[in-house]
Amino acid sequence: MRRLTLLLTIAAPLWLAGCDMLGIESASAQTAKREADGRAIGAGCRHAARSVEQCFALNKRADRAAVFAGWREMNDYMRENKLEAMPAEPATELAAAEADAGEAARARPPAACPPPPLPARAEAPGSGDVSYRGDAVVRKSVAGSGSVTRK
Repeated sequence: MRRLTLLLTIAAPLWLAGCDMLGIESASAQTAKREADGRAIGAGCRHAARSVEQCFALNKRADRAAVFAGWREMNDYMRENKLEAMPAEPATELAAAEADAGEAARARPPAACPPPPLPARAEAPGSGDVSYRGDAVVRKSVAGSGSVTRK
């Protein structure tokens, strides 16, 4: 009985230590990661010559306090070492703004769109009556059997 108790006493901490290997993050680890990400975003914005307000607007999901702390740290570092800001290219700023707009569009529920209008009914020369259904063109021959062609 003592051997079993000793074995369980030794094995229990090893089993519990394995929880970290499963990839389950604790709340404190998630908070630290979010803080580090915010600081990195802020530092990147300052290095790219963006104002804090622009940085907040481009990174809505980031923690504002962490973004500001990172921006301020990078500002101090750049002043101490006499570094110049490296503004982002206009294409990069447009891509970031479009990505942000796309993210906002995905967050909204899709609006009910009416179906596209069907093209007007037309006749093809020599092939009988033609009608349109969605993306299919139905040609009715003289015998009454219809052939379907996809656009």
